[in-house]
Amino acid sequence: MTATLTPSRASNSLTAGQLPRWATPAIAAAAVVVGVLATVLLGSFNPGLAAFFAFVLHQVAIYVASASIEGLRKAADRLMQGFVVGAFLLALIPLLWVAISTLLAGLNRFDGQFFTWSMRNIVGEGGGAIHAIYGTLAITGVATLISVPIGLLTAIYLSEYGQGKALARGITFFVDVMTGVPSIVAGLFAYALMGLVFRPGFVSGFAGSIALSVLMIPVVVRSCEELLRIVPNELREASYALGVPKWRTILKIVLPTAISGIVSGVILAIARIIGETAPLMIASGFTQSINNNFFQGPMMTLPTFVYGQYAYRSVPQEAYVDRAWAGALTLILIVMTLNLVGRIIAKRFAPKAGR
Repeated sequence: MTATLTPSRASNSLTAGQLPRWATPAIAAAAVVVGVLATVLLGSFNPGLAAFFAFVLHQVAIYVASASIEGLRKAADRLMQGFVVGAFLLALIPLLWVAISTLLAGLNRFDGQFFTWSMRNIVGEGGGAIHAIYGTLAITGVATLISVPIGLLTAIYLSEYGQGKALARGITFFVDVMTGVPSIVAGLFAYALMGLVFRPGFVSGFAGSIALSVLMIPVVVRSCEELLRIVPNELREASYALGVPKWRTILKIVLPTAISGIVSGVILAIARIIGETAPLMIASGFTQSINNNFFQGPMMTLPTFVYGQYAYRSVPQEAYVDRAWAGALTLILIVMTLNLVGRIIAKRFAPKAGR
C-alpha cells in the first residue's frame, strides 16, 4: 500500500516560513519613500530627518513582517541586523562627505601649475604646491626609515625574547604612553633637541622627521607586536626541531608569515603621521619655495601648506581657499596611493598557501 502525502504537506516548500528575498529591499525602499514624504509634508525636505524616519519605519516593518511569518527569534535577528547596517551607514556618511567635498572643491586648482610651481613671489592667484609635496614626501620618507627598523626590532624583542621580563613590561608601558602623546609635544621635543645639538631656533626637514618618528614608532611597535604574536607557535617549534637557530627562525619563518600584516601596519602608521600639522609647524617651519637642503632651513609640507593658505588669506580669498582644498585633495591621493602600493607589496611577499 502506497502512502500518500496530505495536501498540506505536499504544498509545503523548502522556503516555507521565510520572507522572500525581495522583501527586505522592498521594505527598505518603501521606508525611504515614506520618510521623504513625511519630511516634505512637515514643511521642507530634510535629508537627516528623512533618513531617521526611514530607518525607524524599516525596523518596525521588518520586525512585524518577520515575526508574523518567521517567528520572534528570526525577527529579533533581522532587527539587530538592521541596527548593525544602520550603524555602518552612519559611520560611512562623514567619510563620504569629506571625500566628496574635498574632491569637488579641490578640482578647481588641480592643474599642471599646481604641481609644477611653488609659492615663491606669488601673491593672489596662481602658484602651486610642488615645494609642499616635495617636503611631505621627503620628511615622511625619512621618518619612515627611522621608525620602521626601530619599531620592528622592538616588536620582535617584545614578542620573541622579552615575554615575562621586567624590561619588556617597561617598554610596553612607555610605548602605550607614547601612543597618547599629543602631536605638538613631539614637535616641541624635536625643536628642543635640534636646539641642543645645533643652535636655538634651528628648524629643518630632518627635525620634522624626528618629530614624526616620535609619533610613528609606537604605532609600528604595537601593530607589529600583535601580528608577530598571532604567528602559530607550531611554525617556530617545527623550525627549532630541525635545528634552526632562533634568529634565523624569526628571519625566515616568523617575519615572512606576518609580512602582509606588518606592511599594513606600517602603511597605517604612515597615514597617521602624514597629515600632522602642529609638530611640523614647530620643527620644520614655513617656506614658500623648494628647500633642497634637508638638514638646513625650513621645509614646507602639505598639511602646513593647507593651514597657511587657509589661515593667512589675502586678496582674492578664493585663490587661497582653492589652493588649500587642492592641497588637501593631493594629501588624500598620496595616502590612497600608499595604501594601494602597500597592498600590492603585501600580496606579493605574503606566503603562498599550500595545497
